[in-house]
Amino acid sequence: MLQQVNGHSSNPDAHGRKPLREDVQEFLGREAPLHLLDDLTKVNPVTLETVLRCLQARYMADTFYTNAGCTLVALNPFKPVPQLYSPELMREYHAAPQPQKLKPHIFGVGEQTYRNVKSLIEPVNQSIVVSGESGAGKTWTSRCLMKFYAVVAASPASWESHKIAERIEQRILNSNPVMEAFGNACTLRNNNSSRFGKFIQLQLNRTQQMTGAAVQTYLLEKTRVAYQASSERNFHIFYQICKGANTDERLQWHLPEGATFSWLPNPERTLEEDCFEVTREAMLHLGINAPTQNNIFKVLAGLLHLGNIRFADSGDEAQPCQLMDDAKCSSRTSASLLCLPEDPLLETLQIRTIRAGRQQQVFRKPCSQAECDTRRDCLAKLVYARLFDWLVSVINSSICADPNAWTTFIGLLDVYGFESFPDNSLEQLCINYANEKLQQHFVAHYLRAQQEEYTVEGLEWSFVSYQDNQTCLDLIEGSPISICSLINEECRLNRPSSAAQLQTRIESALAGSPCLGHSKLSREPSFIVVHYAGPVRYHTAGLVEKNKDPVPPELTRLLQQSQDPLLKVLFPADPEETSQEEPSGQSRVPVLTVVSKFKASLEQLLQVLHGTTPHYIRCIKPNSQGQAQTFLQEEVLSQLEACGLVETIHISAAGFPIRVSHQNFVERYALLRRLRPCIAPAPHSPSDKGCSEWSPHAEAPTLQPLLQDIFHSLPALTRAAATPGGPAEAMPASVHCGRTKVFMTDSTLELLENGRAQVLDQCARCIQGGWRRHRQRKQERQRQAAVLIQAAIRSWLIRKHIQRLHTAATVIKRTWHKWRTRMAFLASNELDGAEEKHLPQAPRSLRAFPLPQAQTQLRGAIIRLWPLGLVLANAPVGVRGFQRKLVVWACLQLPSSGPSSYPVQTAQEQAGVTSIRALPQGSIKFHCRKSPLRYADICPEPSSYSVTGFNQILLERQRLGHV
Repeated sequence: MLQQVNGHSSNPDAHGRKPLREDVQEFLGREAPLHLLDDLTKVNPVTLETVLRCLQARYMADTFYTNAGCTLVALNPFKPVPQLYSPELMREYHAAPQPQKLKPHIFGVGEQTYRNVKSLIEPVNQSIVVSGESGAGKTWTSRCLMKFYAVVAASPASWESHKIAERIEQRILNSNPVMEAFGNACTLRNNNSSRFGKFIQLQLNRTQQMTGAAVQTYLLEKTRVAYQASSERNFHIFYQICKGANTDERLQWHLPEGATFSWLPNPERTLEEDCFEVTREAMLHLGINAPTQNNIFKVLAGLLHLGNIRFADSGDEAQPCQLMDDAKCSSRTSASLLCLPEDPLLETLQIRTIRAGRQQQVFRKPCSQAECDTRRDCLAKLVYARLFDWLVSVINSSICADPNAWTTFIGLLDVYGFESFPDNSLEQLCINYANEKLQQHFVAHYLRAQQEEYTVEGLEWSFVSYQDNQTCLDLIEGSPISICSLINEECRLNRPSSAAQLQTRIESALAGSPCLGHSKLSREPSFIVVHYAGPVRYHTAGLVEKNKDPVPPELTRLLQQSQDPLLKVLFPADPEETSQEEPSGQSRVPVLTVVSKFKASLEQLLQVLHGTTPHYIRCIKPNSQGQAQTFLQEEVLSQLEACGLVETIHISAAGFPIRVSHQNFVERYALLRRLRPCIAPAPHSPSDKGCSEWSPHAEAPTLQPLLQDIFHSLPALTRAAATPGGPAEAMPASVHCGRTKVFMTDSTLELLENGRAQVLDQCARCIQGGWRRHRQRKQERQRQAAVLIQAAIRSWLIRKHIQRLHTAATVIKRTWHKWRTRMAFLASNELDGAEEKHLPQAPRSLRAFPLPQAQTQLRGAIIRLWPLGLVLANAPVGVRGFQRKLVVWACLQLPSSGPSSYPVQTAQEQAGVTSIRALPQGSIKFHCRKSPLRYADICPEPSSYSVTGFNQILLERQRLGHV
């Protein structure tokens, strides 16, 4: 889609036949694809109208970020978009291999700066300049960037380090609500306008982990404490304590419900920034405990009551002005809250002390009503300015890391936007002066320096006319005569300042400047400065007094007498402390004015920015009403013209944004010479033996052959990077070698990085192959040794085990034999004893019928083993023939010859069967529960078919008769 749009719009024939306006209208008529252009360099032609329409199309599609070459354009959505700043999206940009290929976002800029710090390419330190008009979203952008760095720059290994990093991140994030509460206010253009500038330095250690931060502030608008323009408000903190204090705190701070204060206009408006609990919790995390917070809020309440003090004109210059009746209570309350005595407080406000003469005689002069009000306002501004500086120091002591703990930093610059109000004074002059300096820094860095560098390096370049604001800066800060020098000169003169006289001096001394305008219709003395963002009229009334910023010494001495612990810290009793009171006569010394201090701090800031790699985010306000989905072309167009965005797009699209010195280029991409043999038919030779060796300290003539070798590898890289379906021969890389630097585009840089990654991958594979081969061989040797050791140990263990088994088997066998022999012996002895007791006459019967010698021995054995005879007689299988008959006969006491040889003795008694050898009469079943023999039921080797015990033997007549 993008190629179709660009291709159609850049048709040379169409441009040749049609006027530019018609072609632009034809292009702009197709609004459907405009929201898909994520870079304004892709619009064609690059004009204010095309850029404006592209931004409008993206804004209506809820796409609020657009690249403009080297700058990111951020449109204020004027509505909450939570998914646009979620932690998941932060991690997505951080984990992306190429964040620049994702959609434009402030997280993309943050990730680019973070990776630049990690790559350690000079200059290592990075800075992000967030600029734009008041209400364009600079404060929100800075806040989101700090959250992004807190998420991505914290990945410690240990749990303890993780807790420390979390505490540091929380303190850095908590510094935002505190600084905004005490330094931001609601203005005509912005509900949360920063009334001070700040440069936040996020400190990183060698492993790119956030270890701390430091905050530097510029030009707090302390006059807002005592003066607020129509429809504007004081600093947020005053409204927070009035709306968020509980009942006890209201009694302690004398802030009853419904109380009105002169320095607290528009209290009925409720803003998101009026959350008191968020500020208190953030202060607690920064190390400001509850008693100190209570002390701070008590002092602020005292300033509110101080603003209600009103003086009445005395009418007599010799008499001091008296308090109005309704101001007496406020005076007493203010003195009580500030821990000051009431009478010295009023006397200091009413009477001025003057030192004159060589003897420094002291004179006391009553002040007029206007002077009393001025001294009262000066007292409030002095206390608030010291309190703000003390808070900044406390925040820095809480979040700043040790100088040895960090090596690099990422700077976030959030300064006031360009301002133009109906009534503009010294504050607006300083603010717009700072914006002019930043605009010049941007122009010098991206426009003028780029074009001049191309010329110095010998590159052919078509120059682009850009808007240079050096003329305006010469008018404001030039030497020897400028607006600042004339205002400072008026401060040094020992005379009352006149607004009309200052206007006349400026117009007459700087009449030749084209950036100085005249307002003949203005009734008040003023002058007009034509800034890069438009003309602004400044009133000269009060300009000199604000530049002097006089602090009467009696006010400082009064505050040093306070018994309040916080005021004692803010105003220590220092006898050497000198005041900025106007000296008179010959002892006059130069006075350090507000403009001089601001100019010095601004020069210091720009010096820091020049030592970093800057990145720019241009915040654009779609409308001045703060309404969502409302895009006013006139207002946006004026902002685009003021910031020189179109010239930036022209140079970024046609130029070479990447510039690397020859030395650094060779250091990083000398590896690409190894690709030449890899591209040849021998891909397994990662080293180029034909290339000369390169030293890091090689001279410039020595680098030229190396540069040519690297450039010769670019066509092969381009062909390798071409898509398979694309043309066979890719376009040559856009790279030019200057006298001292190499200039290239983003696509060429990506191509070189891909080639470098290939070489490193080959080297890594070679190293991995060698290491794996070494590791495999080592593991194989270890495995063989382990097998040998295991075999020896196993054989020894088996031998020991067999020996133990053999020993155990021998013991068991011996014990078993002993036990079996013992059992047989016991059974035999018990059987012999039973036979002798129950058969006393058997020997006579046997002697009456003598048997042969062999049968006699067999009968004796059978008598001794009569249980075995029973088993053999009852078993289905057993001894057959004569031996079986002998067994049965021996068991039943039958004669060995025929039944007629002798009578059978049955040996029966009345008590029952006394011998189992008696002839059974019918079926006989033994009912003895247990054998009378102790070992009759024990058998060393029992079998499943053997019969043991008398209780299971049945003698059947049929079986005996059969036998």
